[in-house]
Amino acid sequence: MSAAAGHQAATADLRARYARLPAGRSVRLAKPTSNLFRFRADPKGYGLLDVGALDQVLEVDPESRTATVQGMTTYEHLVEATLEHGLMPMVVPQLKTITVGGALAGLGIESTSFHRGLAHESVLELEVLTGDGRLLNATPDGEHAELFRGLPNSYGTLGYAVSLKVELQPVTRYVAVRHVPYRDAASCAEAIAAISATGSHDGVGVDFLDGTVFSAGEQYLTLGRFTDEVPAGSTVSDYTGQRIYYRSVQELAGRGEDVLTTHDYIWRWDTDWFWCSQAFGVQHPLVRRVWPARYRRSDVYRKLVAKDRRYRLSERVRTWRGLPLEEPVIQDIEVPVERLAEFLDAFHADIGITPLWLCPVQLRNPDGWPLYPMEPGRLYVNVGFWSAVPLAPGQPLGTHNRRIEQLVADLDGHKSLYSNSYYTPEEFERRYNGPAYRALKKSYDPGARLPDLYDKCVRER
Repeated sequence: MSAAAGHQAATADLRARYARLPAGRSVRLAKPTSNLFRFRADPKGYGLLDVGALDQVLEVDPESRTATVQGMTTYEHLVEATLEHGLMPMVVPQLKTITVGGALAGLGIESTSFHRGLAHESVLELEVLTGDGRLLNATPDGEHAELFRGLPNSYGTLGYAVSLKVELQPVTRYVAVRHVPYRDAASCAEAIAAISATGSHDGVGVDFLDGTVFSAGEQYLTLGRFTDEVPAGSTVSDYTGQRIYYRSVQELAGRGEDVLTTHDYIWRWDTDWFWCSQAFGVQHPLVRRVWPARYRRSDVYRKLVAKDRRYRLSERVRTWRGLPLEEPVIQDIEVPVERLAEFLDAFHADIGITPLWLCPVQLRNPDGWPLYPMEPGRLYVNVGFWSAVPLAPGQPLGTHNRRIEQLVADLDGHKSLYSNSYYTPEEFERRYNGPAYRALKKSYDPGARLPDLYDKCVRER
């Protein structure tokens, strides 16, 4: 059976199974992996739609530089298929098991986002199973253009991307990176703005740009460029073994270029889940030697976190040791580059998590995206932080996350919804364009077969 015929059969089966689910039940996806950090007790009375079979790369077309994939295709799988042709997606989110459909519905960024935008902005067309059971083709200027534009940040509450056609870019064999230090957030923000505007630094082109903050007085921008040759005096680094990528940012800053294969650069953060593998002891040399390499990856660590949350293991240990309870603070936010220093200063003072990840992002689409209202033509910086903060006596769960939500709002920024949120319905309505969402819901899920966005992202906590 051809890939196209197999996809058609799988899609027909999906629609049939969807139609058989009881009409009075809210429908959720059943899938083998997740990169969400909204750990919920299983709600009662909903129907599960198994989409696990829709995980194939259907076609890579080197001539048009496009790939057609099913919605549950992971970026790990897609990158493997495209690199064989000397190509990669315009934006590859940081973790291997993020799916192409998931990056559309929940947003995705990486170090190409300063000039390639968000991951979904390289999607050219979609096949969508809508909440009312239709299978629709959505394009930027077709009959269902409003659905095409409304799916990003909808988190599967309007429909599911069954297949997607995505734009690709050519790659070279290697990526050479430089780590440039900055002593304060203001000078770091100025450099981000300058590099994003010119696409270069000190006369050298920049294809990739992100940053790491270790403290208020120690931050680095990492500048990457495509190259087919290993620069003289450099060697190709491997951060999948004993060496740890984020530590190299400090160790190699100002010491010329570090070189990774393009494959290893794309997945440089996955091996240690940025720096979060430290919580499991994986960065200790002795533990690392015995921890199988195939289990040094983000999806394994997330499963461990899920088990910890489910059985409240860390909470029990802290209580036994007489330590204060901790609030998980796992978020990605965007603030305009000119407000970055203000955000970091307040974050260091009030929250205190380090390291932090910086990722500049500017929309490619001049019209923007209605459910995540970033301003087109404006440069933002994503700040990622993934840890826990102790609660003082009397502080309720959500105290630190609410502080961050208010700070981001005060600085004209936005917050992703993949983790816990604490907005009131009125706040959520303002920040995520409630009128546009309700209009889309009425058009494509009038029977409310799929969850409501606020219920899914905030209430179910």
